[in-house]
Amino acid sequence: MLRQKGPYFVRFSPVTSTAIRVIAPARLHLGFLDLNGAIGRRYGSIGLAVDHPSTDLTLTQAREHSASGYESERALALVQKFASQQHGQGYAVDIREAIPAHAGLGSGTQLALAIGAAVAKLEGRDLSAGELALLGERGARSGIGLSAFACGGFIIDGGRGALDAPPPLTLRADFPEDWRVMLILDEGRAGVSGEAEATAFADLPEFPQSAAAHICHLVLMKLVPGMKEADIAAFGSALTEIQDIVGGHFASKQGGSKWTSDAVGRLASRMRDAGATGVGQSSWGPTGFAFVDGAKAADRLYHSLIEDAKADRLDIVIARGRNTGATIEAVKK
Repeated sequence: MLRQKGPYFVRFSPVTSTAIRVIAPARLHLGFLDLNGAIGRRYGSIGLAVDHPSTDLTLTQAREHSASGYESERALALVQKFASQQHGQGYAVDIREAIPAHAGLGSGTQLALAIGAAVAKLEGRDLSAGELALLGERGARSGIGLSAFACGGFIIDGGRGALDAPPPLTLRADFPEDWRVMLILDEGRAGVSGEAEATAFADLPEFPQSAAAHICHLVLMKLVPGMKEADIAAFGSALTEIQDIVGGHFASKQGGSKWTSDAVGRLASRMRDAGATGVGQSSWGPTGFAFVDGAKAADRLYHSLIEDAKADRLDIVIARGRNTGATIEAVKK
């Protein structure tokens, strides 16, 4: 089995097999560092790769391009984008499992990178994960999805500067193995994406430089040290505060609330009242999250709230931080 290693600079060597399986992890976008950009870099993202949900696909050589399973229309367009015109052959991709689309979990980036990596592997093309992101037109604002694919773990990127390239990875660390993430899913709602997302960013009010400085202070002196020392109280309180600041800034584009889904927000509040910490929304949502310090706490919280979740047509998923990137494996047909 071949695993992605290192941030961004993953190389693919040719294989003789005619089938490649890729499993790519979802990611949580936990907030931005600097939406002001006064010192020359904008955005800067905080993120975490999680073990569930994931995108699981197999790509094989074929007479013509085709796609089956989940997200087949989007997958077919990506196969056509990544396939080299010089090889003159088609590819069939079958998606067994897909990260929910427009849910704030990085589905588009993971699908694009997974298909691009599989095509590159079959064609023996020397493409890095960063190059795949550029070909797939991913990583415009955040490098979190790219790093989640390449190396997993807890990730911070340095935002966009003058270069026309994905943001550089500035910190990557293993996430505590014992901690669990409570994901709150709302299949009835969708987060902002595509042109609507670009318009929303363009129409946001100016973000105060003082708020950006405070977020960076929280990240460097509370969030990251709390994670490294497995102090979930410090980690969680810092993350909740960051989410409150960033969510408040985006509220004007989310109906006046920091939550895309009011139902997700209510359930997240109940999780916080029940002892969870680090509560917030991933990217534009609607997926919410909360952190607990172990499997037993996660199970208790799940069983105490799952009926309430179902009553609001929500689902709760218990996930873990994933400290490895995507797997790329040559398989038999």
